[in-house]
Amino acid sequence: MLLRRIAGIAALTLASAACAAAAPDQLDAIVKAAMAGSQVPAVGAVILRDGAIAAQTVQGRRRNDQPQRAGADDVWLIGSTGKVMTVAMIARLAERGVLAWDAPLATMLPELAAGMLPEYRQLTLLQLLSHRSGLPRDLLDLKGAEHFFGDTRPTGQQRLAYIAAALKDKPEVAPGTAFAYSNTGFLIAAAIAEKATGESYEALMRKEVFEPLAMRRVGFGNTGEGQNRGHQHGKPMLRMVKFDDGAPAMFAPAGFLHMSLADWARFNLDQLAGGQGKGKLLTPASYKLMQTAQPGSPAGLDWGVQASVAGRAGPALVHQGSDGNWLAIAVLFPEQGSGALVVANAAEEMGADKVLNGIFGKLFPILSPASKRP
Repeated sequence: MLLRRIAGIAALTLASAACAAAAPDQLDAIVKAAMAGSQVPAVGAVILRDGAIAAQTVQGRRRNDQPQRAGADDVWLIGSTGKVMTVAMIARLAERGVLAWDAPLATMLPELAAGMLPEYRQLTLLQLLSHRSGLPRDLLDLKGAEHFFGDTRPTGQQRLAYIAAALKDKPEVAPGTAFAYSNTGFLIAAAIAEKATGESYEALMRKEVFEPLAMRRVGFGNTGEGQNRGHQHGKPMLRMVKFDDGAPAMFAPAGFLHMSLADWARFNLDQLAGGQGKGKLLTPASYKLMQTAQPGSPAGLDWGVQASVAGRAGPALVHQGSDGNWLAIAVLFPEQGSGALVVANAAEEMGADKVLNGIFGKLFPILSPASKRP
């Protein structure tokens, strides 16, 4: 089921570049070369360095059945690379004491306590957002949940109904003991924030993350008419009615957001600054929590944390996301103050993984020096 692809990977493995370091002004050529001969309609790429966008390019078409070119201000669905934005919103509330990282789930959502499996009642936000909750990646009965695609209730009510069912599913691993990637944990965290504040997840994200960072071309769920569209089976996906098609709008906290490349960059530039003690959005302690791997886990909240990536010196913060119609990859090197964001309006089934990996292979030499590790 393609919804399962909305989960990003905690460990990114790309081929080490066997080429001369590419200059930022070569980004157009790098992306064009990687796309040549592929089925990927469009790619957007951004290089981040020294607190700013060092280079940006958009190549290709919004839809492969129409002639319109993708534009610099178009929006892209960034999949699970948006999970870290949900974490940032929760962190802002925790900093003000509205939420507590270590409060038990049963007290944060008491209306669901009686119906959830006993082993979930002591789960904390820290565990939910670091994939150590034990919850399966998604609701096990996704077929029975396809009514959410046509659900007209507020998204918060939809999420409560979804997670009430998910909290009855048997854990994938013992809760709190090991890493097991879970989209559901992020839906639960959003529900907790909504209950504590009386505001919707969408309103909280705008107030706590998007507005402070001047992120203006941002939305929830799929892109609309006149914009880039995701592709599957060689054609644009214009209508979703089942989980094989993608995800319903209420899945936004798990990474179902769309935004311009510039806005995606604004958030990640703040993460880079936070890694150097200069972030605007959060306290130093919150950035450190997000960007440090949890005990016995390859992930922080919710960044994958690697000592190196593709032979380049780390630490590296990595994330990949896809709903089966898009593919997005973010790689940051906080100590270097550099990173890259690359997104395609198609996914692995149409070869987007090869295209994006090819782009990163050319970019890594300008993002971080070679690792000294064997």
